[in-house]
Amino acid sequence: MLRQAWRWSAFRDTRAGTALSAAASFLAADSPRRSSAGPTRGFENIPHPLRGSSQLLLQPQSVSASYYSPSVFLSMASGSSDPPSPHPKHTNRLAKERSPYLLQHAHNPVDWYPWGHEAFEKAKKEDKPIFLSVGYSTCHWCHVMERESFKDEEIGKILSDNFVCIKLDREERPDVDKVYMTFVQATSGGGGWPMSVWLTPDLRPFIGGTYFPPRDQGRRPGFKTVLMRIIEQWQNNRATLESSGEKIIDALKKATTITANPGESPPLAPDVANRCFQQLVHSYEEEYGGFKDAPKFPSPVNLMFLMSYWSVNCSTSEGVEALQMALHTLRMMALGGIHDHIAQGFHRYSTDSSWHVPHFEKMLYDQAQLAVAYISAFQVSGEQFYADVAKDILLYVSRDLSDKSGGFYSAEDADSIPTPGGLEKREGAFCVWTASEVRELLPDVVEGAVGAATLADIFMHHYGVKEQGNVAAEQDPHGELQGKNVLIVRYSAELTAAHFGITVEKFNELMTSARGRMAEVRQIRPRPHLDTKMLASWNGLMLSAFARVGAVLGNEVLLERAVQAGNFLKEHLWDPNQQNMLRSCYRGDQVEVQQISPPICGFLDDYAFVVCGLLDLYEATFQTEWLRWAEELQARQDALFWDNQGGGYFCSEPSDAAVLLRLKEDQDGAEPSANSVSASNLLRLSHYTGRQEWLQKSQQLLAAFSDRLTSIPIALPEMVRALMAQHYTLKQIVICGQREASDTAGLLAAVNSLFSPFKVVMHTDGNPESFLCQRLPALTSMTQLNDAATAYVCQDLTCSLPVTEPQELRRLLLDGTTALEAH
Repeated sequence: MLRQAWRWSAFRDTRAGTALSAAASFLAADSPRRSSAGPTRGFENIPHPLRGSSQLLLQPQSVSASYYSPSVFLSMASGSSDPPSPHPKHTNRLAKERSPYLLQHAHNPVDWYPWGHEAFEKAKKEDKPIFLSVGYSTCHWCHVMERESFKDEEIGKILSDNFVCIKLDREERPDVDKVYMTFVQATSGGGGWPMSVWLTPDLRPFIGGTYFPPRDQGRRPGFKTVLMRIIEQWQNNRATLESSGEKIIDALKKATTITANPGESPPLAPDVANRCFQQLVHSYEEEYGGFKDAPKFPSPVNLMFLMSYWSVNCSTSEGVEALQMALHTLRMMALGGIHDHIAQGFHRYSTDSSWHVPHFEKMLYDQAQLAVAYISAFQVSGEQFYADVAKDILLYVSRDLSDKSGGFYSAEDADSIPTPGGLEKREGAFCVWTASEVRELLPDVVEGAVGAATLADIFMHHYGVKEQGNVAAEQDPHGELQGKNVLIVRYSAELTAAHFGITVEKFNELMTSARGRMAEVRQIRPRPHLDTKMLASWNGLMLSAFARVGAVLGNEVLLERAVQAGNFLKEHLWDPNQQNMLRSCYRGDQVEVQQISPPICGFLDDYAFVVCGLLDLYEATFQTEWLRWAEELQARQDALFWDNQGGGYFCSEPSDAAVLLRLKEDQDGAEPSANSVSASNLLRLSHYTGRQEWLQKSQQLLAAFSDRLTSIPIALPEMVRALMAQHYTLKQIVICGQREASDTAGLLAAVNSLFSPFKVVMHTDGNPESFLCQRLPALTSMTQLNDAATAYVCQDLTCSLPVTEPQELRRLLLDGTTALEAH
């Protein structure tokens, strides 16, 4: 939402802005603030719109996946959510909800309502302001505020007596979250979760903030103080609050408008791409990789842009630099503490510049995007290291975030109980180690090692384990990690092996064994809370990951898991009667898939990410059912969300009057913008179906975001990739042959061995009645040579001479200058 960066400065000088400032001035500093010296771990922060960057919205040796068998990739998670107290003192209506986040608040002494008409009508009937609290189940500071304030009897009574209290899961209702986060960012200098907003009975916001401590802390007002001041303002200054709320919403409607002028074309791709590259260079941190100072986020959208930029500028110094930036960042993250070296997967972000001490929650969307980034790095570099990390991520997801239905759970919490039977959760407790634990677990003396070193000695040297712990005090403001170690690779395998006088092969065997023992210990520790909500959008991202990694590695187990995910989406998150994607479903008490009634209809990102996943699944398997469904979903997305006046897609469809703003997401942040992904989807589908209106829609979408792409492309690196695809024209790689034949697989493997971001891959078996031949009649003229699988590479209505050998196809794709003939 960095669009506010230009527009809020004008808005704050209006009467609406002045009214809001007067109404909100007493809130002072309402949230923890980060600093480069000591960020507050776990606070889910998004930046002030005037100072933000695309990175902050809201991460050689064998990796630890090596000690698991391939069958693990099809296993399912067994973790469970936190059990309720057997005899809770309070129970509110959230106990009837399915959202793990809402259920976490079901026994607060607060009269909570879920978002809906019952709460809205109560506010109107009793003429009370609404307190809206927004978060999600694995949010550390949401837990803190719940423990400090929402479990407090006195605060609970103040809330229940004076407000209609609504609790909202931002992952269930991103449309509502976006509206009020836009307001909070624009009016309070920042944003994040938990988000706290006060609304008039007609849902217009007048005060907003994020986390509040329960009681006053110096100049920072506590939550109780804030509540009492708002009650006073509502009683004595209500007209001003209501007026400012109305004016603010009206101003935000204008400030957030994204539209194309009539006849406007997208900006020039090379200019935009060069500017995006330069902006990333400016924010790049050379020593450890990544962008800007701590906290450091993985930002896969930046890394994918850099590799795509290299692919069309590989002969220039800028292209080489872009690739170096991407590969170095990916390597340093994989070696860092943000990567779980024992139980796989990546934590949310690093609180320091060296990727060492993470915020420990694990999100499904991070795993999905990082798996794609690492397998792309493998295609670019040929280094097995990157492929191993990609497999490592999918191993974690298969084991710990997979439902037996084929769906994927949303997240694992950062906090857990340190020891069985404990009561107080601590961040990172499931993941960290003391030196004594490591020594006790790995006591074996290593034969032939210098100084009769033990396995613990070698492990601790390699992973930076210290007797006093390796977490600096400034990374541990609450003392939760004192004396603990976050594993981080300090030396290469070669250096550690040389230090202890053993071979690299012996070293790798030892570390595999050590990690395996430590993984067994991890499994008997109390597990973090598991958010078993399954979202269509994030499942679409993970579908892409399994399909793309499986295709590149030729791994049938991964491809089978991708097909399971596709079947899950169609069975559980697609309503064939209403022709709608559904937003979410849930794991029931008997481990069955459940749905709420009425279900939440899908939003733009649910459609866009699933369409992308289906296209990737088709290209990995050549099963046309996925292409058919992608075409169907894209048509439905157009009908629900397309802006016929200004171009581009709204995030939500217009039927819900309770959503005050129809927004177009204009930032690729923790997740790519659905508009960015849709720009690529439309282009790919136009090539698969021959539907020129989808090519035109893609161009109109990019034109609508012209201002953004021209001025601050770093905010939309995924959309810049779509713009580049338009400019450089997608290659159409057509493989003619029997789908299950080995020679067809050989040609497909040659295609998948290379990083070629601007392409579509098609299969035809010569049947003129097939899905693709019906839409693209020209395919019927492409035939096999001498009954062997044959490939054609086409671009701008011109095709290469047919090739039958995988290496010949690979050379053709690498060269790009082989003689072409009209076809």
